[in-house]
Amino acid sequence: MNCQGNYFLIGPMGAGKTSVGRHLAELIKLDFVDSDTEIEARTGVDIAYIFEKEGEEGFRRREKKIIDEISSREGVVLATGGGAIMDVENRKNLSSRGYVIYLYTNVKKQVERVKKGRERPLLTNKDPEKILKDLMEVRDPLYREIAECVITTNGRHINSIAKEIFDTLK
Repeated sequence: MNCQGNYFLIGPMGAGKTSVGRHLAELIKLDFVDSDTEIEARTGVDIAYIFEKEGEEGFRRREKKIIDEISSREGVVLATGGGAIMDVENRKNLSSRGYVIYLYTNVKKQVERVKKGRERPLLTNKDPEKILKDLMEVRDPLYREIAECVITTNGRHINSIAKEIFDTLK
């Protein structure tokens, strides 16, 4: 299957956007881009360093530029950062330029998953569970506002999530 158009994965940190996006892109034979990875490749430094030097505001400016550019392409699966939907222009661009998939996971599962992965600047030296809960309260309605489909990822393997999305797109 070769789907035309764009597919944008949104959701909180730890939802599996990068892993699922990479697998989905293979299934539908499209290019995969992760906005955070793209920012790191272009700047030559990691996200944590950008947060340290430019703050969240500087990072969000870079993220907005990348999302505008990538979402303007044709035939891409894009995994966005968890906070990308906070920007009204990002929400408008994502919802008007492709099929938006919200990967939902509960806060308990997010906490488990983010302990294992890369450094998360918003969670450094803080109470991850409280921060993730607070972020989810604000962001969940925004994710749902632009999502054309919501997929729950709690306790699921990447392959089954990507396959469910793939089947939804048929």
